[in-house]
Amino acid sequence: MTETTPVSEMSFEQAMQELEQVVAKLERGEVALDESIALYERGAELKKRCETKLREAEEKVAAITLDSEGQPTGTTPVESQ
Repeated sequence: MTETTPVSEMSFEQAMQELEQVVAKLERGEVALDESIALYERGAELKKRCETKLREAEEKVAAITLDSEGQPTGTTPVESQ
């Protein structure tokens, strides 16, 4: 993944990997101010994507239904908020 890949098309893992790269660049302080601002904005988008993907995963896990013996029997739809 590169900085040109739309964040909305990234998996959680892809967004997290790029976010780690952005943070590392910013922490090193080896980039010009304009690039730092662009990196920060990209990082904010990546963070939001990761949070969204995690929330989706949590909703799917919460929607798993169990039978009387505690065995998974399927899932129930989760209503959008």
